[in-house]
Amino acid sequence: MLGGTMTYGKFVEHAYPALVARATGHTVVNLGIPNAGVDAYLGDPEVLAIAAGAEAVVLQIPGAQNLSNRYYRVHPRRNDRFLTARPLLRMLFREVDFTEFNFTRHMLTELRRVSPLRFERVADELRAAWLERMHALIEVLAVPVTLLWAGENPPPDGGLDMAADPLLVTRAMVDALRPATAAYAEVIISAEARAQGTEGMLFSALDLPAARLLPGPAAHAEVAAHLAALLAR
Repeated sequence: MLGGTMTYGKFVEHAYPALVARATGHTVVNLGIPNAGVDAYLGDPEVLAIAAGAEAVVLQIPGAQNLSNRYYRVHPRRNDRFLTARPLLRMLFREVDFTEFNFTRHMLTELRRVSPLRFERVADELRAAWLERMHALIEVLAVPVTLLWAGENPPPDGGLDMAADPLLVTRAMVDALRPATAAYAEVIISAEARAQGTEGMLFSALDLPAARLLPGPAAHAEVAAHLAALLAR
């Protein structure tokens, strides 16, 4: 199982990979990386070697903001960390002080506020880079890959919500990847699961704000049930 913070299972005792293992009887290796984008996997040959030895891989769809591109660089493993703006981005947004940003979402949200029109040039670059690298990751794995969309809403046909996850990924982008994969799982977390909030989660008082933003045990159970049935087929 490859993916970001949800796959990793932050603040939950049993993330959905462990629940799938329990339901199917198969050995499931959780290779989730907190805040991972596709770069975290393409840059980790040891993880790729483990995944390539599997019977099947589930790849939770990451956002498109957390990858290095012609406009900016991100941390090679903690892909949500913004490192530096490239000259092309500095020229496009001359009025922005990029030293103020530590995270990609914060930076992109500010760029969109400054100029929605210029921001779209950056968004187009990110979407194109994401598609290219997702295809590369699926190809290098060379085993049956199931794409997983897990969220409160289905992939959008258009528009942009800067608070959404996965950020900047559209239905058309997902559809462009599906022919290269073995299966596609789209799990929309139910209102009942979301209403449970942080119930059953494990975190310190300082982590409460972060925990409120992440799926709880009920959401993981819904994803696991869907994946277990799909993988059994």
